[in-house]
Amino acid sequence: MKISTKGRYGLMLLVDLAANECGSPIPLKSIADRQGLSEHYLEQLIAPLRNAGFVKSVRGAYGGYVLAKGKREITAADVILTLEGPIEVVDAQVSDGLEELWDTLRGQILQVLESVTLQDLLDMKQRSEGSYMYYI
Repeated sequence: MKISTKGRYGLMLLVDLAANECGSPIPLKSIADRQGLSEHYLEQLIAPLRNAGFVKSVRGAYGGYVLAKGKREITAADVILTLEGPIEVVDAQVSDGLEELWDTLRGQILQVLESVTLQDLLDMKQRSEGSYMYYI
C-alpha cells in the first residue's frame, strides 16, 4: 500500500492548521507557502476535508480555514480515509487463499492510523525539527 500525495499533503495541511491555530482563520495561501505546496492542489484537498467536518471555512477578506474539531479528535485515519478512500493492501479481486493475511495487515494499518491524532503528528513534527532555546 502506498499513500499518495493526497493523503500526505492532506495530513500536512491539517497539521499546519493545528500548529498555527490562533483563533483566526488561516488562508490556504499561507499554508501553501509554509509547506512549499501548490495552493491549487490544497484547494482540491480542503473540499472533502470540509465536507467530512474536519475543517470550517470562513469567507471574507480575513477568511480562511480553521479546524472544526480538536487536534486530539482528528486521526490520521480520518484524513487518509477521507482523501484516499478505503485502505486496500491487495487488489480486492485477488483470491489467492491468503485473504486472512491481507485482512489482518489491513486491520493493523488502520489500527496505527486510528491511534495517531493531529496532536501526535504535531508533536512528532516539533520533535523532529528540534526546539532550541538560546539564553544570553
